[in-house]
Amino acid sequence: MCSKKRHDDEVRRVGLIFAIVADLGLLFFFKYFNLFIATIENLFFAHGLNLAERMNGIFTGNGTGALGIGNIVLPVGISFFTFQALSYVIDVYKDEVDIQPNVLYFALYISCFPQLIAGPIVHYKDISTQLTDRAAGSYQFAEGIKRFCFGLGKKVIIANTLAQVADNIWDGNIAGIDATVAWLGSICYTFQIYYDFSGYSDMAIGLGKMFGFDFKENFNHPYRAESIQDFWRRWHISLSTWFRDYVYIPLGGSRCSLKKTCINIFIVFILTGIWHGANWTFLVWGLVYGILMIVERVWLGAILKKCPIKFFNRLLTFIVVNFLWVVFRADNIMDAGIFISRMFAGGIRILNLLTYLSGMSVLALIFAVIFGGFVQAHLSVKAVKGNMAVALGILLISLLFLVNGTYNPFIYYQF
Repeated sequence: MCSKKRHDDEVRRVGLIFAIVADLGLLFFFKYFNLFIATIENLFFAHGLNLAERMNGIFTGNGTGALGIGNIVLPVGISFFTFQALSYVIDVYKDEVDIQPNVLYFALYISCFPQLIAGPIVHYKDISTQLTDRAAGSYQFAEGIKRFCFGLGKKVIIANTLAQVADNIWDGNIAGIDATVAWLGSICYTFQIYYDFSGYSDMAIGLGKMFGFDFKENFNHPYRAESIQDFWRRWHISLSTWFRDYVYIPLGGSRCSLKKTCINIFIVFILTGIWHGANWTFLVWGLVYGILMIVERVWLGAILKKCPIKFFNRLLTFIVVNFLWVVFRADNIMDAGIFISRMFAGGIRILNLLTYLSGMSVLALIFAVIFGGFVQAHLSVKAVKGNMAVALGILLISLLFLVNGTYNPFIYYQF
């Protein structure tokens, strides 16, 4: 329709709306339908349950089964390839790229396997020429191998090791842990999710290089951020860029009044939370980030910029991000509240940490801090990352970890 009647604005607009509704409709059905049904059942079909029990069912996402509707299985990576499809439609509508007449090239863009499962989200305008004209020389192939090896090491050596600590704490009786253990669990997960997700992104970028694709970076040392705004310029860059280009700027961005700008920011972060999954924890996670972004823009940001001690800004930002990862990690809102309350439970019992820590997990945590951004700015890591021998050494160690380890999927597979 669009390719034949490109001059007809009305036809193009209808085509755009149809494509957006179809894509988002499929996303809603597969990703949010179960939560929607559970909420409806607890609100209107929970006979015999009191208000507290109904609210518990809503916030935990557990329906009563009154409607007899089975759970919908979530396709892996649906949020990522849905957003890529929307990117193509919108870019074509805005005349930023030409229509791709070859269905195979279009299918390659949507289902390009290196980054299909967990990103980075690729804009069609950034990769359109590479679909038909790319070359993978020996240098680029070698760079791809090195990038893949370092990404695999991030995931297998650091993220999976920290996951053992975090999961042991989270899967136990969180209401009975003390503050020391609660902080250990939150910090381990904070670094786990970074090395897990950035490791996948590195592997995807590396595989892309092997096949001649040049995917954009998805992380820029987010735990070196000096504010929440700075954090979101460094964390999951492809998602932030997508919402900036296709939601924030079309709404008016920062070119309008302060009130309207704040509303735009709030909308973006509510959508960011919802994008991550059908759980009230993600909605609250995005909502709080939206509020913090507005507070920084209106008042706090100017104060942080004047602070002469940048380490203080980084530490404050890290602590805030750490608390919000607790909300993100929790199975439901009530568990998040319990866990955060235990972080303020009082009492420092260092010996309790020995129940969860091993020599390997301590080493993993040390390396996580070193290469997570706090001191990385003072290290010369480019030479190390450019060394093929180091990359192959990391690959060998990673394979040993995989042989002796258990199945531990990437966190962002669920999105």
